[in-house]
Amino acid sequence: MPKYLTEFVGTFFFVLLIALVVNAESPLAPLFIGLALVAMVYMGGWISGAHYNPAVSLACAIRGALPMAQLAPYMISQIAGGALGGVVAALVFQKRFLPAPGKDIAISSALAAEVLFTFLLALVILNVATVKKVAGNSYYGLAIGVTVAVAAYGTGSICGGAFNPAVALGGYASSGGPFPSHILYYILAQLAGGALAALFFRIQQTQDVK
Repeated sequence: MPKYLTEFVGTFFFVLLIALVVNAESPLAPLFIGLALVAMVYMGGWISGAHYNPAVSLACAIRGALPMAQLAPYMISQIAGGALGGVVAALVFQKRFLPAPGKDIAISSALAAEVLFTFLLALVILNVATVKKVAGNSYYGLAIGVTVAVAAYGTGSICGGAFNPAVALGGYASSGGPFPSHILYYILAQLAGGALAALFFRIQQTQDVK
């Protein structure tokens, strides 16, 4: 139970902070989002692994770093936390956001960005947080946060830079209205990116795969 509560709370605050930062309309928004994730990772990493992302949990389960029996509870905790974060952002702070393809950007380009950079995020996490040779390192949170910050900065105008089904659903929860079809495509793309990262990791780390 502590693991699931940690995933719920960490995802809740991560999505809430994304809503607040995005609405601040600062060019440094990706940096602040990355720093928010760094803080949440160090808060819960020692308890749950600090995934806060169903795509990351899927990658960890395929890799063997998360028992398959815990995958669904992890995902449910993350989605619930992200949705509540979006709702609180909208109702309490009147802040809304919705990851979406940028102006004049084809949905195929947006989905490609979501696949590629969810893949990168999951691969970084697998290598800095699940490999025995670097177990107990102090830099894993920074590595994860920097990856999100740089990826969001580079692709924010292309796809909105979600890389996380809980963020995509949290954005929808904050926006209200009918469910946009691209959010489903985003979620599938992100899960595909996480799964591909785990498969690549099994080739990359042949000496450290469970």
